[in-house]
Formats: sequence, C-alpha cells, structure tokens
Amino acid sequence: MKNRSKIVITTASVALVVGVLFILRTASAEDHPVSFTGGHETDRQDGGRPCVLIAAALSVKTEVFREAFSGVTPAKDGRPTGEEARRNKKALLKILGPHGVTNERLDEVSDYYRYRPQGGGLWKHKSAQAHAIVEDGKVVRIVVTEPGSGYSTPPKVTIRGMDDVELVVTLLFDKDLAKNGSIQSIEVKK
Repeated sequence: MKNRSKIVITTASVALVVGVLFILRTASAEDHPVSFTGGHETDRQDGGRPCVLIAAALSVKTEVFREAFSGVTPAKDGRPTGEEARRNKKALLKILGPHGVTNERLDEVSDYYRYRPQGGGLWKHKSAQAHAIVEDGKVVRIVVTEPGSGYSTPPKVTIRGMDDVELVVTLLFDKDLAKNGSIQSIEVKK
C-alpha cells in the first residue's frame, strides 16, 4: 500500500509540475491585433466585376466565366431593357449551361455580387478578424476568429506593433456564398 501511495503522489506531483509549466508558458504568450486592408481588387480585364468570386460561386473556372461574359452587352444607362436582359442571359447560359450552371443559380449569384462601383460601392462582403499569438517576440501563429467573405484578392494583413513581419494569406473560393472569398489561412512568411 505504501508503494502505491508514493506512485500516486509522484504522478500527481508530475501532473502539477506539468500544469504549472503550461500556465507559465501560456502566460508569456501575448495576443496582438491583426489588421486587414484591401482584398477587393479586380483584374483589369474584368471591368470591375469580381469574376473570381462569381466563377467560384458558379463552380466554373474564372476563364470560363470571362468567356461567357464576353458575349454580354451591358446596358449603357443603368438597367437593361427586357430584350437586352434576355440576350445577355442567353449569351451567358450558352457558355455556362454545359458546365451545369442553371438560370436560377446564375440569377442568385449575379444578384448576390451586383453592385454599383460608380458610387464607390462594393459587392457583398464580410470583414475578416484575427489575432497573432506572440511568444518571446516571435509570432507563433495567427488565429483567424472570423474568416470573412467576398475577398477577391488576398488582403494585406499586418500585426500591430510588428510591421516587419510578413504574412501570407490564402483565400478559399467556394460555391457557398457565405464562404466564398474567405480567409483560409494566414502564415508567417519564411
């Protein structure tokens, strides 16, 4: 019996020491706020349209959507007439239909990403949020607490007070509109 008591006490002592070391290590870690800027740029050839987001939502390659859109004649003064809208829809579905895109899905995605850039508008999006875990002055990892959505290009990400740390952002493009253009990961550039 005495030997068992010593083993239990020894095991408990080891667990206590490990717990204290964990607490001390965690206590030395600091959270640093992370800032996001940009991430809504478009390719010049796309005329301000977030083609990468639209294509991902339609589950086609960006080049396929660009090809389909090349047959569209945008209205000059705002909304197209009924005939213009039918011609444009026909041109789009001629290319997109063979890829499984239905009229309903095209309408849903088009409506979701519709915006007026002339007035400084932007398509639907949600800002990302994150913080950096820093130990002994080094970034251990970036914790993304809100991946956001609607980023067409990787945003610039900075850690407050650590301007010399370069970060690499990877985006997730997905047919789920709420996830499309979200932050998949943020890593410290090696």
